[in-house]
Amino acid sequence: MTAYLIDKIVIIGVGLIGGSLALALKQAASVRTVVGWDTDRENLELAVQLGVVDIAADSVEQAVADADVVVLAVPVRSMLAVAQNVIAHMKCGAVLSDTGSVKQTVVSELEPLAQAGGVNFIAGHPISGTERSGAGSAFAELYRGKRCILTPTINSNIEALTLIETMWQAAGSEVVRMDIVKHDRILAAISHLPHMIAYSLVNSVSSYDRYEENILDFSAGGFRDFTRIASSDPVMWRDIALNNRESLLEMITQFEQFLAELKQDIDSGDGEKLFEFFYRSKISRDALLAQGVKS
Repeated sequence: MTAYLIDKIVIIGVGLIGGSLALALKQAASVRTVVGWDTDRENLELAVQLGVVDIAADSVEQAVADADVVVLAVPVRSMLAVAQNVIAHMKCGAVLSDTGSVKQTVVSELEPLAQAGGVNFIAGHPISGTERSGAGSAFAELYRGKRCILTPTINSNIEALTLIETMWQAAGSEVVRMDIVKHDRILAAISHLPHMIAYSLVNSVSSYDRYEENILDFSAGGFRDFTRIASSDPVMWRDIALNNRESLLEMITQFEQFLAELKQDIDSGDGEKLFEFFYRSKISRDALLAQGVKS
């Protein structure tokens, strides 16, 4: 008889992130039953058809009943309202986790609720994704060889923390524990800022009106590759920008300083400074690739 890591797991928000976790755990034979719930019923039914989840719940209450683990894979500004409903119907001692890209607001809001409801909350963030969304985008290999950051606090239950850590390892991730403030500052730099730049670049280029043609029709691989992430879910990135505002503004200010430096070098026609600017960037980028840094 198979001994499962988790008997019943519930995925709230069956899209790329939640759906891929479900598929990875099923592939690893780490879970007996996967129950899904989503505000988009059509997407949830597709998840069942594709085998992403085993059962499509009709309500949050039905979904989380007797669940051992519940994972919130919803936009960060939706988590509080969803968690309030979820925790009210979870069994005592069960584990609640999330996949949000911002941790300070999520932890400050959800941890007290979980404690009051007799539920163990462990905040998490898998550092992986694509620009696609929905159950049809989910695939079991999404987390393989990627990092997942957990941000436990002094209130975290060690057994619950170990369970969530083992869950992500079963999904293929390298798990790292991190302070919540450090997490939000690092993610503002390596993830949130690049998305803001990509969105801004697409808006800037698409608004260029010197010629009648849509100049995006002439974009080649470099532009398409660089701006791929601008196809990501606008709701998710709106919420991230608002919830990690302080750290993100700090990084945008720093980026503006470097862009101003580049603008000045171009304006002055200083080839030596331009070369040095590009060379510094190349050295940093090449070192990143040489280290095999995980995304």
